Amino acid sequence: MSDLRKIIIDDHEIEVEGAMTLIQACEQAGVEVPRFCYHERLSIAGNCRMCLVEVVGGPPKPAASCAMQVKDLRPGPDGTPPVVKTNSPMVKKAREGVMEFLLINHPLDCPICDQGGECDLQDQAMAYGVDFSRYREPKRASEDLDLGPLVETHMTRCISCTRCVRFTSEVAGIMQMGQTGRGEDAEITSYLGQTLDSNLQGNIIDLCPVGALVSKPYAFTARPWELTKTETIDVMDALGSSIRVDCKGREVMRILPRNHDGVNEEWISDKTRFVWDGLRRQRLDRPYIRENDKLRVATWPEALAKVAEAVKGAKKLAGLVGDLVSVEAAFALKGLIEGQGGTVECRTDKARLPVGNRSGYVGNVAIEDLDTARNVVLIGTDPRVEAPVLNARLRKAWIKGANITLVGPKVDLTYDYTHAGTDRAALAGLSVPEDTIVIVGMGALREADGAAVLAAAMALSGRMLVLHTAAGRVGAMDVGAVTEGGLDAAIEGADVIYNLGADEVEIAAGPFVIYQGSHGDRGAHRADVILPGAAYTEEQGLFVNTEGRPQLALRAGFAPGEAKENWAILRALSGEMGAVLPYDSIAQLRQALVKAVPHLKKVDQVPENDWQPLEKDALGKADFRLALADFYLTNPIARASELMAELSANAKARGAQPMAAE
Repeated sequence: MSDLRKIIIDDHEIEVEGAMTLIQACEQAGVEVPRFCYHERLSIAGNCRMCLVEVVGGPPKPAASCAMQVKDLRPGPDGTPPVVKTNSPMVKKAREGVMEFLLINHPLDCPICDQGGECDLQDQAMAYGVDFSRYREPKRASEDLDLGPLVETHMTRCISCTRCVRFTSEVAGIMQMGQTGRGEDAEITSYLGQTLDSNLQGNIIDLCPVGALVSKPYAFTARPWELTKTETIDVMDALGSSIRVDCKGREVMRILPRNHDGVNEEWISDKTRFVWDGLRRQRLDRPYIRENDKLRVATWPEALAKVAEAVKGAKKLAGLVGDLVSVEAAFALKGLIEGQGGTVECRTDKARLPVGNRSGYVGNVAIEDLDTARNVVLIGTDPRVEAPVLNARLRKAWIKGANITLVGPKVDLTYDYTHAGTDRAALAGLSVPEDTIVIVGMGALREADGAAVLAAAMALSGRMLVLHTAAGRVGAMDVGAVTEGGLDAAIEGADVIYNLGADEVEIAAGPFVIYQGSHGDRGAHRADVILPGAAYTEEQGLFVNTEGRPQLALRAGFAPGEAKENWAILRALSGEMGAVLPYDSIAQLRQALVKAVPHLKKVDQVPENDWQPLEKDALGKADFRLALADFYLTNPIARASELMAELSANAKARGAQPMAAE
């Protein structure tokens, strides 16, 4: 039941929910209220006092609009709606006073501060502050913290808004940050000087309204006004987080989150945010041909002719679709290989995903539904590693009272859960309420009885989400890049294998291998011909995320050297082979794609999937195993990143530390 109240804000009368705070009501009325500590997705602290407003008829002092609800306001005389002013002389004077106090100890180092040009304090001092200071005493100094290789600290700039403390404890679920001391001695610090142990810690850089927490890898490399900003989609996990890629010239300088309530809210994982140094290293920028067991540089016509000759002469031809491949490239490869009588396979980790049954390889639950879930069952998955931002959503549901059950290895999920057991018997013996959301991980589907596990999961409840680990998998399944019998059936007896960015697969000696991809990883080492392709920031592409939502990734920069867009390489190759694919531009390719798979034109919408439960089968006896051994090194871009290697080594060292006897 809604409790609507009338309220007058700056002479405009609006109707809002009584439970809303005044700062939210002002936003609905289109009135900007400055703030430092308030954040929509964190609890209310009410400690910066920047959001002061005047409540007419209330106490003769300004009120903090973030901590007062509309229903707490008294009506005016004769029952007229309460009146709030955000631009009266009282408010102006109060905000100037608050700003003057905030700047008492803040160092005036804007020219060398990495936050300069996109700093909330800078902007609000200009808009709401005064142009002089009456303070002549020396400024307070604080010691900087060591939070690890991602977040650089300058604690002298800290204004104690406590956003970082609230984020780490409420969203990320780690308790390592807090505030000690009182008055002038109050400071934000980490428990016993620990570095942060979370896959989401980079988000405190965006949250910090001053330059106290900045990005260590990006520091002093660029200014915000030098960067070209591109809104696109992340492919480091299958969540499809909305991101912004900032480039300086051809180089990606940093990656930031964009708000998307249905997918990632406004958080991204550390791998998403910091993997950009991997886009510069180990890159394939020229075609190569293997001769006498050594790779030599080749020209494009030479390499394409060699590939065309091999493909046309193949007795059995197989195409492999990698984890970071866009729908367009998978569709083009399928057209090319199947046109030559070959088969294509995208389930390179041998996951037993059912062909043609979208409810079986995607499910029928949107990521947003997790917020309101009452019961969740996790099967063979560790969402903290496989999709940290989705795990933050599960934590949010847990805080609201959701019951979470885990079947599989015991892991630290940052929230409490019931551990039902580690093996198939635990799954078979499970009974859950009707409204339960079941989340099935890739680790549960890779074993020989993966199809039986999936059938058992679908029988548990009518609501299921398949948590993929590969960004390109759902899209490739949608276009039908699959072989009956899976990976083994596709490559068994094949004498030519076209490997499109599949770097997690071991290909035995024997077949002639063509590798098309962006990085010199495992796939390139095994290749007889290498065709350099573009990475995810260097071409347009559709990706379908783990809930089945088609999303558009846009090009932020250009591929290095002679590397080309993936679909264009396949189109050029088809011309060389005399079996021309029927499109000359990405627009024509998309038209053919949408004609074949109509739901792909619904960009940013989650299509409804018909619920088709699988037939129950005998479960094995084994324990469930997790899909990812190392969060930081899951794909060729991450493995090329120095920073990811350092983070991975740090995580291993932390895991190996002997614990003191309790």
